[in-house]
Amino acid sequence: MSDVDEIKIDLPPLSFEKCPESDGERNKRIEIEKLIADNPDGSIPLKALQELALGNFGLVNDDLRRVLWPQLAGVDVTNLERVPTLDELQSHPEFHQVLLDVNRSLKRFPPGIPYEQRIALQDQLTVLILRVIKKYPNLRYYQGYHDVAVTFLLVAGEEVAFAIMEQLSTTHFSECMQETMEATQRRLMFIWPIVLFEQPELFHFLQRSSVGTLFALPWYLTWFGHSLNSYKAVVRLYDYFLASPMYTPIFVTAAILLHRANVILQEDCDMASVHCLLSKLPDDLPFEDILVNSSKLYDKYSLTVIEKKVEELIQNEKEQRKLEEERRIKYRRSVSSKSNYNVSKWFLSVLTPKSVMMTTAVSIVVGICAYYYKNQYLAAGIS
Repeated sequence: MSDVDEIKIDLPPLSFEKCPESDGERNKRIEIEKLIADNPDGSIPLKALQELALGNFGLVNDDLRRVLWPQLAGVDVTNLERVPTLDELQSHPEFHQVLLDVNRSLKRFPPGIPYEQRIALQDQLTVLILRVIKKYPNLRYYQGYHDVAVTFLLVAGEEVAFAIMEQLSTTHFSECMQETMEATQRRLMFIWPIVLFEQPELFHFLQRSSVGTLFALPWYLTWFGHSLNSYKAVVRLYDYFLASPMYTPIFVTAAILLHRANVILQEDCDMASVHCLLSKLPDDLPFEDILVNSSKLYDKYSLTVIEKKVEELIQNEKEQRKLEEERRIKYRRSVSSKSNYNVSKWFLSVLTPKSVMMTTAVSIVVGICAYYYKNQYLAAGIS
């Protein structure tokens, strides 16, 4: 894919630190465990599952996620495909790129796991990714896809993780897996109308800074899995996204920008400063509050309204670029005209009758010499 697909952000190791269970988490866990026990055949209504995943604390822990993530993704765990070996997939044209990215993903594995287990996980992750893009040749692997796959692998195991990734790759991530990132880059522009509608001052500040949307590309491509340092925060977001419509990460991104508005507005209004600030997510983001606000924003603004505003913003930007180019051309012509006039004026001032005669004489001498030496070379057989 294109150069913009590569995400190069040096991250510290993912923190898998387990915090003591709060009273709220304990009550939510008991509620979910009872629901699972009452529906041993996995027939929990989807709406009930979605409400649990969207609500405070999400699905609480990985034991519950292992059971409920496949149901949220619409995966039948009783009908899973055979897992091929790594050797069977080595001929795939993306094999070496996937292997390279997987080798870079060591920081996303639990620390301190035995070497043999780490190697096994890496091989499973490589196989998982290659299985998807082999089964769907129209989908293109992008750098960052492995950050999503490794999260499902760690929670659900390789067979279920493949089934989930297959489902998501043909729905939620299908736009990101096109031949180019053009559709994804356009989708990221949906951030701006939401920010404009909610906080015009922040919108105009970000536009003046020319920061663009590149800071949010890793967030969108990986469901924030590449950009957060807390495993607990990552899987909590995955609860939310699995229970939400496809473009929800756009609204979460907008909610984060709105939450950080005061900090952003205190920054120098230039691209480098603002990009540096935005691309590094703080560890203390109150995600439960941000997710609540994201849901409110999604209910408040339809995609149709947002898309119409994006078209308007794109048109305004084109017109602005056209005006700036016309100003540059006008300025260049003005400078060029003055420069030519000054040169002509100087040239005429030095062309006195004496200088004209001298120039003419020199030209005649040079012409005679050139003619003489050319005839001499021709006589000697040299052209």
